[in-house]
Amino acid sequence: MDYFDNPQFLRQIIMDHYENPRNKRMESDYPSIQMSTDSCIDDLLIQAKIEHGKIVDVAFEGQACTIATSAASIMTELLKNKTIEEATAIIAEYNKMLHLDTYDHDVLQEANAFKNVGRQANRIHCATLGWRGITELIEESRDQDE
Repeated sequence: MDYFDNPQFLRQIIMDHYENPRNKRMESDYPSIQMSTDSCIDDLLIQAKIEHGKIVDVAFEGQACTIATSAASIMTELLKNKTIEEATAIIAEYNKMLHLDTYDHDVLQEANAFKNVGRQANRIHCATLGWRGITELIEESRDQDE
């Protein structure tokens, strides 16, 4: 049995990242973007150190619901030390999953915990908050490299 087919296992991943978020800290010298949702309490500052086409570090800070906090935590772990191309591919697979399209679940690792979020449209905003923030920071870094 695939662990990601077990709803209890998925809940455990989400709660672990909510109660013990990874990379939740401030980095004053990193480019950052403030992200919030209208439909929830979510208000996160997403930060990333991107050098030579690679996400060297990524962090976040702020207050958010369980879904937004745990999704941001998992995102930081998945994207740290990835090239921009690798990160963009992971983000694309994550968005496919949330929109209930066919996706590569091996690429997403613990982010598979959100595979049922797409069934609750109002929660997609929470699950993508940090991911949209890092996408904008990636675009800004590309603009600076040109």
